[in-house]
Amino acid sequence: MTWAARRAAVAFASAAAAWLTAVGAAVAASPSPPAPGGDPRSSGQGPGLVGDPLFAVVVVVAIGLGALLLTVAYVRLTGGARN
Repeated sequence: MTWAARRAAVAFASAAAAWLTAVGAAVAASPSPPAPGGDPRSSGQGPGLVGDPLFAVVVVVAIGLGALLLTVAYVRLTGGARN
């Protein structure tokens, strides 16, 4: 085994160990439900929406329109569909 191959194997093993450590921490979360009293993300208001849902919808629509415009521009600039 060459020096470069050994280094690659050690780097891969280190990355795999780090990944498995992080996954282990995520799996070890407590399965118990949150404390009673409503949504833990709100300040005592009970269950509700977190954030601004209208802003989220606008952003999603803007991303979709941007993707549409970029796709149309790419097709027009590259000569359109080829038969």
